[in-house]
Amino acid sequence: MIEFLSQPWPWYTSGTLIALVMVLLLFFGKSFGFSSNLRVICSACGAGKHVKFFDFNWRSQVWNLLFLVGAVLGGVISSQFLAGDAPVAISQETIRDLSALGFSAPDDLQPEEIFSMEALFSVKGFLLLLVGGFMIGFGSRYAGGCTSGHAISGLSNLQLPSLIAVIGFFIGGLITTYFLLPLIF
Repeated sequence: MIEFLSQPWPWYTSGTLIALVMVLLLFFGKSFGFSSNLRVICSACGAGKHVKFFDFNWRSQVWNLLFLVGAVLGGVISSQFLAGDAPVAISQETIRDLSALGFSAPDDLQPEEIFSMEALFSVKGFLLLLVGGFMIGFGSRYAGGCTSGHAISGLSNLQLPSLIAVIGFFIGGLITTYFLLPLIF
């Protein structure tokens, strides 16, 4: 069983499971969004007494917190018990593109040039993570949700704002890939 679980699964497995979860959420009148968990956590810790945005019934979102805990536990179990020793399988063209930006072929899930302790304590690495984190936090709040919330839940509910947000995510990703990353690195 461990051998079966530790092998890469085809893309349609996760697609089918995501569709099943979305059908269940729609059936029970819930909406999915990962970034909303921060709001729920802040509200549960009492932030609603000081900031109106956090003043809501957070207990109605406990299921979303359970999803967050399950995702973290699933990641820990996967990395500790199911991960192989092989690096992430990416194409040779991607490795060439990364090399052109100054990144070595990955030995793990993320490039060491950005996500190592050395990079974190460099001025450039610290600023990249700080500004990137701010942009993700601000962007998900400004857009009314994160990529998973809009692309999975919002599109499943046929919401026009989610379609506009997803188009914006793709445009932003293309701009970042082809213009900003070469400037930064």
